Amino acid sequence: MSWLLNAICLCSDAVLLGLLANFTANLRFVCRLKPRARLANPAGCPLVSVLVPARNEEHRIEPCLRSLTGQDYPNLEIIVLDDQSDDATARIAQSLGFSAEAGARKRLRTGLPLPPGWTGKAWACQQLAEVARGEFLLFTDADTIHGRSCVSTAVAHAEDTRADLLSLWPFQITRTWSEILVIPLQFIAAAAVLPHWLLAFAQRYPAVARLLGPAQLRSLGAASGQFLLFRREGYFAFGGHRAVAGHLVEDVALAREITTRTENGFRLVSANGTHLVRCRMYNSFPEMWEGFTKNLHPLFEGDELLFLIAIASQALLFVWPFVVVCWWRSPALFVQWALIYGLRTAAARLYRSSLWSVLWHPIGYALGLLIAVNSYRCTSGRGVTWKGRRYRTGAGMTASHVDTNS
Repeated sequence: MSWLLNAICLCSDAVLLGLLANFTANLRFVCRLKPRARLANPAGCPLVSVLVPARNEEHRIEPCLRSLTGQDYPNLEIIVLDDQSDDATARIAQSLGFSAEAGARKRLRTGLPLPPGWTGKAWACQQLAEVARGEFLLFTDADTIHGRSCVSTAVAHAEDTRADLLSLWPFQITRTWSEILVIPLQFIAAAAVLPHWLLAFAQRYPAVARLLGPAQLRSLGAASGQFLLFRREGYFAFGGHRAVAGHLVEDVALAREITTRTENGFRLVSANGTHLVRCRMYNSFPEMWEGFTKNLHPLFEGDELLFLIAIASQALLFVWPFVVVCWWRSPALFVQWALIYGLRTAAARLYRSSLWSVLWHPIGYALGLLIAVNSYRCTSGRGVTWKGRRYRTGAGMTASHVDTNS
């Protein structure tokens, strides 16, 4: 038995070394954006439409809108869509000067009822895109807070990199223990699992894109829906949110629509935006449980085998070594510990997340895996609930039926 455990540890060590190598390679291609001192040519700035879907966000939307109206970018329109809210979301926006006046730089629109086959956020964003006038379309969540030069820095980087979609990964505000333990786990995928360097090579060298093919290119797509900056023509070229109408994880689905078209010249660029924008994803453990339950299994778009392999490998790599130490120890096991904590610390420093999450890694990762299992149970059965709407999923993990009160 000892030889088998040693073999498992050695294989795990090799995989973790590969993740660290991938993390290191990604550092060159996922740059950390910092606020720019000033605009090089303020007079020539393209119009940016900042699009904010909001459903029952009365406790969050005011700081978001104040941060957006305080941007140093000179050519901006901000459009808020009140997505059938039953709280004070619309009244708060109105108190900050947002109105239904056509052509106003601060507009408030009332969302239409949700059609069958759409998820709420995708429908809200599609409505926003259809009334936006900007050369760039910035979709951002109502729970984000933007630094003063966030938009100007992002637009400059999108133009420098010729991005059709620039996604910033914001600084994640974590206050409760459940948030501290679980929220930073997403940075393992963002920094160490996804090969951003491979996508960058495919975008630079057409031969690499042809070699990979659309299916493999699609798997390289990922984005944070908290900050999605599209070039207008790129967004509408593939259909925008209409192309991902039923996806429960629409931000990743949008990124995959872009990367699938890499051979046609479409470019997805990811950047570390922790110095530009902040976000508190969830305010409580039940809200976090519900949110990640909605997202984790649908990320795999109906590939059940891949999902099960991912769960098993994550458990083996990141949780098992802290369980088996109770009855068995070896140098290879402690090397695995060191590699795990090294990877977690590097990701925490890169994305400025709490080191408490690193310290309590085994508990946080075990909780994350429990949420993933619950996601599989719910999305494969009774469905998931988010923002007062229940979604049932069909083939490919898209919404095939929606129960909604509004």
